Amino acid sequence: MARIVVALGGNALGNSPLEQQEIVKETAKAMVDIIASGQELIIAHGNGPQVGMINNAFEEAAKVNNKIPLMPFPECGAMSQAYIGFHLQNAILNELTKRQIKKNVVTVVTQVEVDPKDPAFQNPTKPIGAFYSEQEAKALAAKNNFTVKEDAGRGWRRVIASPQPLKIVEKQIIEDLLAAGHIVITVGGGGIPVINAPDGLHGVPAVIDKDFASAKLAEVVKADYLMILTAVPQVAINYGKPEQKMLDHLTISQANEYISQNQFAPGSMLPKVQAAMRFAQLGKDKTAIIADLAQAKDAIAGKAGTTIKL
Repeated sequence: MARIVVALGGNALGNSPLEQQEIVKETAKAMVDIIASGQELIIAHGNGPQVGMINNAFEEAAKVNNKIPLMPFPECGAMSQAYIGFHLQNAILNELTKRQIKKNVVTVVTQVEVDPKDPAFQNPTKPIGAFYSEQEAKALAAKNNFTVKEDAGRGWRRVIASPQPLKIVEKQIIEDLLAAGHIVITVGGGGIPVINAPDGLHGVPAVIDKDFASAKLAEVVKADYLMILTAVPQVAINYGKPEQKMLDHLTISQANEYISQNQFAPGSMLPKVQAAMRFAQLGKDKTAIIADLAQAKDAIAGKAGTTIKL
């Protein structure tokens, strides 16, 4: 039995609660396919549309009622973890029941420690929330101690940092749940970023890349596989060009060469490849896979996706 961390991308979830409830039914089938094959599964997921929706809702509410506070971003992340986890739990439990597989599924609202000195905090780049005029954005920033930037000619938005994950705070809880045979959903949206201050842990307005957080999770739970599921069947070079080439296998040295050639788009395939490399570099017995959600079972069997190894 292999231990597999699966990182679900945006195509595994929806852009609204109702849409998500339907989409996760198909996601659950792919996850239970892996479980039914006898593997041990830990699930991570993104939360971009969901945390944005929660953040925007509080921003809009605060505009019309000044008694409604803006919701701090760590709390928005926690809310998104919980409701995405709820939908995934329900869908996976229902699919397990259909197949007469007796397993429990649990969501852990997860904190991930980051370094307060991470350079990302000096240059926040991740846009979140609604668009504003320059004047509105700067007034909001002054009132709430935000950083705001112009976003590709579309208006001004709040930006936050995207630091690297250091530690998973709930590591022991996750390991205990796995040891008891449960399916665990954790580090949703990359985890809630926290810093370890002299008086304890504190949430910080930041967003951790979910692929990097998933690689850290796979490391700490000593997984055999890290599977990053996305909307494309394989990693490609010369993507979208006539000479596009899909890759069945990648070594660390090949991946580094392609990165030096700017073959992978930042914010898209690049962090997925980099996260896969981080995990694969842990040892010859570690395998990272980037594949399409619908091909998850075949990818574990080496019949689909791109495999990254030392």
